[in-house]
Amino acid sequence: MKHNATSWFEIPASNLKRAADFYGKVIGDELSIEQMGAHEMAVFPFDRGAGVGGCVLVADYLKPGEQGNLVYLIVKGDIDAALSRAQQAGARVVHEKTALPGSMGHYAHIIDSEGNRIGLHAA
Repeated sequence: MKHNATSWFEIPASNLKRAADFYGKVIGDELSIEQMGAHEMAVFPFDRGAGVGGCVLVADYLKPGEQGNLVYLIVKGDIDAALSRAQQAGARVVHEKTALPGSMGHYAHIIDSEGNRIGLHAA
């Protein structure tokens, strides 16, 4: 049986509201603010029964930065529109739109509102 390689991701933030607003603009969808134990987090939309989930989180064990893990987010529409939204929200593009093989779409890297390097993918 095949399964996803990941089950959950957490993007570090120092300001949850700013980061949630930023990502909502970039992906073209809203994040939901949820409480998990002692942590408040901004959760990306996902299929809770089958999809990979993730959030933006302020936590002592996470520190925003460009050289940590690289998470790729699926964006609505094409990559050019997502990059435009990201830049309007304050992102810096650090790896321009790049075509993937076949019909896999395009990807790019940005530096988010918190200083993290994030990958964007559009099919």
